[in-house]
This record gives sequence, structure tokens and C-alpha cells, in this order.
Amino acid sequence: MKAVLAPGATIGILGGGQLGRMLSLAASRLGLDCHIYCPDAGSPAARVSRYETLGAYDDLDAIKRFAGACDVVTYEFENIPAGTAAQASKYAELAPGARALEVAQDRLTEKTFLRDKAGVKVVEFSDVATVFDAKRAARRVGYPVILKTRRFGYDGKGQAKVDSEAEMDAAFASMNGAPVIMEAFAPFKREVSIVAARNHSGEFAAYPLIENEHRNHILHKSIAPASGDDGAAAQMAKRIMDGLDYVGVMATEFFQMDDGALVVNEIAPRVHNSGHWTQDGGCTDQFEQHIRAIAGWPLGNAMPKRNVVMTNLIGRDAANWEKLATFPNSRLHMYGKSEMRDGRKMGHVNTIGDAL
Repeated sequence: MKAVLAPGATIGILGGGQLGRMLSLAASRLGLDCHIYCPDAGSPAARVSRYETLGAYDDLDAIKRFAGACDVVTYEFENIPAGTAAQASKYAELAPGARALEVAQDRLTEKTFLRDKAGVKVVEFSDVATVFDAKRAARRVGYPVILKTRRFGYDGKGQAKVDSEAEMDAAFASMNGAPVIMEAFAPFKREVSIVAARNHSGEFAAYPLIENEHRNHILHKSIAPASGDDGAAAQMAKRIMDGLDYVGVMATEFFQMDDGALVVNEIAPRVHNSGHWTQDGGCTDQFEQHIRAIAGWPLGNAMPKRNVVMTNLIGRDAANWEKLATFPNSRLHMYGKSEMRDGRKMGHVNTIGDAL
């Protein structure tokens, strides 16, 4: 970045969901305007932003006009088409860069980068083009194994646990012909994550370790700070982010084994659900931290002053908003979505605990 963006500059955000909404709210506190690009009118992010462009992600002419009106462009989800990211980067700085998208969008590329370039531990994995490849690879590592589509999987979609060879044909067929990666099963003790930021100058700041609980493959609860944080997870996250020359906030998700060893599961090149607790932790929250990083500002303080438990409101959970708003030690964050659907993230509640 050639210069630090001053208040009054425009941050472009590809995507109009809740992450974009909370990024825009954070930017406004710093005097920065946001411009949302999204195919859906009246998106949660657009309703709290100064500018809105409606357009398809593959409309490269519209992307050109959008990016040309912004000082820097970022994204709130990692399945932005590669061509869209490349087009935006011609007319504005793109942060995080296209390399982070390339790695995160393909599980085979991601696992290979993590193992070979970043030098962090991952589960054994294989590129499996046929069901016969999958069976051979599973015999080598031993059942159970996990089959995953290489692209477009989230919240447990596009994956299947396979406990025996007798189940492999049906599991492979359930991938519907998509390119597939097979991973060894990790018998983990708990799932943890690190949310960290890196700016253009390489300054790095990590929040404490976070313990995560999933239900039906969707994050249910995050507890921060997690117990047993020896700094190893933050060190691994830094190696990954340095290897990508990353700018912005990124989440690194880990399996923690019985002996305490950490195995990287995946990365998310954006602000992350497991970092929502930072909004009420008494530190610079992850959304402001991301805006600071991509705007060339110094990073904020990532050390919380209090314990926080974040609980997602999924589907009809959000119907209890009025009751949740009465709890004295809780902070309610609603996303402005009009329709409650099963499995849809509608908001979250941060319950504040004792001071650290």
C-alpha cells in the first residue's frame, strides 16, 4: 500500500452478509465509508453502508466500476470467483490478496501449502480421482476417513465420514462428481482456533486461543480465552500468514489431540465466526482489526480484558431475541436477516464473564 487511508476513504467489500455488515459498522467508527458489492438488494451489509452496487460476481464490467470507486477492496467470504478477485485487483488494492483466495478455495491446494510451504502439521491427505483411488488411500491410512469436495464446502457441506470400505462407494457417489480429497480422521480432544491479523508492514497480532463447540457441523459456541494456550497456535498462524504475505484478519482452525499437539484443519481468509467474542472482550475487535490492517493503520490491542462465551443464534434461536436482550451480562448482535431458516446464522450472543 502506497499510503495510509485517512478517514473519508472508501473500503470496498465483496459480499453483503453479516461479516460485511460488522466490517462496515467497524469502519464507520474509524470515519471510513464502505461500498458493498452484492447480487442481492438490501443485504445486511448494504443497509449499514454508504454505498451499494448490485451485480453478479461474474459481471467483470460491474466489478471494474465498483473497484474503481474504492481505495481498497476486501471480501467477506472466500468463495469469490478467482476472475472477480483478479479484476478487482486491477483497479484497487485487494486485501487479502488473491493468493490467499487461491489457497483457501481448494482443500488440496490448502493442505499442500500448509504442509509444504508453511511447514505446519496437517492430517494425512490424498487427491482421489476415483472411488478406487479412495479405497486404496483409505487402506493405507486406515478407517475411518473423511471425504471432502475440494471446493465450496462450509458448515459440514460437501463432506462425509466413511467408517469402512463397504461405505466408500455410496460416500464417493454422494460427492456428485466433484473433485475430491480424502483425509485421515483426526481423533481430536477439542477444536480450537486462532484469529490473527497482519498488516502491510508485516506487523502481526493474535488474539488468545479459542475453544469451539460445533453442533451439526455448525459452530455453536466459542469460549475465549481457551485454557492451555502456550502460544504454539499463534506461532503457526504467523507462519501461514507470512507465507501468504497476508494482509487482514485470518482464522486458523486446529484439531487438538490428546497429547496437546495441534493439527491445522483449515484456514479462513477473512474475519471469522469464532472471533465474534472480540466485540465484547475489551480489546480491538476482529472487525476493526481487519479494517485497520487493510487500510494501512497500526494494529490494535488484541489482548482481552475479560472472558467471553459467544453463542450463535441459528434459525429459530433468534426468535428469543427479546428474552436474550434482558440478560445483564450478555450482548446481543443481530444480523438484520429477514427470514429465519434452519441452519441459517441469524445473530449471536456474547456472554461476558470475569475480568482477566
